[in-house]
Amino acid sequence: MRLILLSLASLLFVSACARDNGETTPVSERSEEGDRQAASAPENVWVDDSVKDFTRKDGFLTLFADEKGGKVFAVFPPADADGVSLRAIHAAGLTSGLGSNPVGLDRGLFDGGSLIAFRRIGDKLIAEQENWTYRATTDNPLEQKAVRESFARSFLWSGEVSATGPNGESLVDISSFLTQDSLGVVAALKDHPKGGSFSVAADRTFPDAANAMAFPDNVEFDAYVTLVSDKPGEEVRATAADGRAITMVQHHSLVRLPDDGYAPRAFDVRSGAIDVPFYDFSAPLEAQIQQSVARRFRLEKQDPNAASSPAKEPIVFYVDAGAPPQIRDALIEGASWWAQAFEAAGFEDAYRVEPLPEGAHPRDIRYNIISWTHRQTRGWSYGGGVSDPRTGEMIKGSVILGSQRVRQDRMIFEGLAGAQNSGKGGADDPVEIALSRIRQLAAHEVGHALGFAHNFAASTNDRGSVMDYPAPLVTVGADGALDFSEAYDTDIGEWDKVAATWLYAEFAPGADEAAALNKILADGYASGLRFVADSEGRSVGTGNPYGSVWDNGGDPVQSLRHVMAVRAVALSNFGEQAIAQGAPMAKLREVIVPIYLYHRYQTAAAAKLVGGYNFTYKTKGDSLAKGSVVADDKQRDALSALMETLDPSALVLPDSILDQMTPPMGAFNGDNGGEVFETDTHPMFDLMSAADAAASITLDALLHPARAARLEEQHRRNASALGFGDVLNAIDAQVFAATEAGEQAIANVMQDRFVSTLIELSLDENAAASVRAQAEAKLRAIANRLGPSLFNSTNAREHNNWLRDRIETHLDRPATAVAASSPDAEIPPGSPIGGGAGMMETCWHCDSLQD
Repeated sequence: MRLILLSLASLLFVSACARDNGETTPVSERSEEGDRQAASAPENVWVDDSVKDFTRKDGFLTLFADEKGGKVFAVFPPADADGVSLRAIHAAGLTSGLGSNPVGLDRGLFDGGSLIAFRRIGDKLIAEQENWTYRATTDNPLEQKAVRESFARSFLWSGEVSATGPNGESLVDISSFLTQDSLGVVAALKDHPKGGSFSVAADRTFPDAANAMAFPDNVEFDAYVTLVSDKPGEEVRATAADGRAITMVQHHSLVRLPDDGYAPRAFDVRSGAIDVPFYDFSAPLEAQIQQSVARRFRLEKQDPNAASSPAKEPIVFYVDAGAPPQIRDALIEGASWWAQAFEAAGFEDAYRVEPLPEGAHPRDIRYNIISWTHRQTRGWSYGGGVSDPRTGEMIKGSVILGSQRVRQDRMIFEGLAGAQNSGKGGADDPVEIALSRIRQLAAHEVGHALGFAHNFAASTNDRGSVMDYPAPLVTVGADGALDFSEAYDTDIGEWDKVAATWLYAEFAPGADEAAALNKILADGYASGLRFVADSEGRSVGTGNPYGSVWDNGGDPVQSLRHVMAVRAVALSNFGEQAIAQGAPMAKLREVIVPIYLYHRYQTAAAAKLVGGYNFTYKTKGDSLAKGSVVADDKQRDALSALMETLDPSALVLPDSILDQMTPPMGAFNGDNGGEVFETDTHPMFDLMSAADAAASITLDALLHPARAARLEEQHRRNASALGFGDVLNAIDAQVFAATEAGEQAIANVMQDRFVSTLIELSLDENAAASVRAQAEAKLRAIANRLGPSLFNSTNAREHNNWLRDRIETHLDRPATAVAASSPDAEIPPGSPIGGGAGMMETCWHCDSLQD
């Protein structure tokens, strides 16, 4: 889902183009055409006697495949005066992966691409990765050399030259290049707590020589890489046939450098594009050394003077042939929405989505691919690909969609609408709603591959971009029933059209491109569109009131109250109808989590108004507004709505529901990776753990150190404005309010969580001193009033005394801080893999911790 900054996961991203002397061939025609051209390649390529009996494959490089020996040889051109024999874009990926979402070594993974110079040094051929992060764009070769020599280059591989041709050609066995750990798989497994320490087994690691492929502008290779360990980690044991020896297929692409016809576009922070940053040390003193270009495909009009024109070469994405027909059709439909954006940008027939042609290798760099990837658990989706590090031009678009995620969506909607509606085809059919979500997801991840960043403000612009994380728009009808008719959008958004026009528009010769690009953005923002990037959208502590994930509506407070109403209806209807006939009743423990916590993301969105600061990514001289504190009345309204989420009556569940959630049993129904609420009451369902998790969502958002510091600052600016002390008082009044007898246990849980969070905040050395002081003062005030007379019942009195003792123990601590808080509440994940405290929330209806 995401453009995400995650170790190996963040390596994904690219484009597909094969260009020769400026002429282009449509991607859909390239496989057959490439095979034909390779077969008819000239015969005058030098052939050494040592390889004459091997299978020859002509193309970008002439290859000789020793299928019996499991080796691949390549003929490299004569070296130039600098010793460079060949420069090419290199990309590595996984044709087959591990199948573990937490580790992330997925089928379809690709790195971002690098520029490799194959350099002849004596009897060796060296693969040197050029360092394009630091450069000089001057024409002065000595200035360029000074930059190159100032920063380390990287020799990634060396191979012995087997023979030298009459014109200086080099015959090299590249098998060890193809089998080296190019993706850092060993390190990825070692770094993951459930991966393990592995090493490459040389006797079981070799190229798939028979299937090496050569085309006019690229060569493609697969290699079997086997890793061994005496102590494989839990994730490896769970997914591999034998965890002590795991074999994956690593893919390599070497592609001809794009020609000089591509014009890079300077990055603009307001644009919503993805940038490729670099340092230009030849920049004039009055200019910035740090610069960026936008990452995008090459797209050109047949008629550059026309306002709208067909493209010379369309961008084509291909859907994995391994996707089931029902899924494949949904992916094609959703990913195809981007055609609307390219039309808005002035291109006709410039973009399309098709099934992958039969026989095509999905990792072949000529194909922009949407991969349908299976994992043991649900998880992230990715969009990106391979790009030219010099210019940002995309070479291959690569999208990975996790297959279990759509099943999680279906499960959630069965919890909301009832499993009996699955497959019925109505607006409340969980299968159809889940397919609507997968269409949106396909558009989202392809958007990343096309060059678009997240826009976490789009939900406040009437779902203005597929690059937001969309919450389902479920409403309560006049009859009190839930309405799913508009759960997900069905088209590209208005922001997407603006962003695509800025990124891809081609202007007539002689036009003032900078002025035209600026006008595109100015008009977009003037129409009311907003843009908020990842850094201000994901964390619950960020302050932009419009930047949130998995939320809905232009008014976060109104939306929170609406979501709480939807949640109340869903919980009132919850029961065995939420699972399929014959399913274990224990499955209800999984389904209840996203229903009980249905408000989690809208809660975070509403909390961003409290201590909120509205701003745009303004540039000097533009017409965008300066930053401003959120109006005090809006902050106080948000705080009031958030207190409603801490009402014990909203968190209690009747015994009739609790007793239906019997305990699980069996290998596939026991440990579900944290997808259920914790329990101290086994075999009974633990309502107190669920209530603790729900309360933690609100308290963690409101008591986040950054939010607390902003509240202190805005109160300093305006003494009548909402301050952090006001927030503490509101929470205090809510969680210690008089409560119905049957709900007192839940109130006790919230009181404990409030106190624990305050203790944690007061000990947080990264929090502002004034915030820590306020937290400590509130703890002291609570302890001072927790006398025996506060509560009448014996249970309340016992809890009161216990809580007071905890606070006093903390307050009386020695100078060195002691652990005085309760363990963090375990909130079951809403994003793939378990997004607890400290994790980025990245996905709504997803599968185990993510996007």
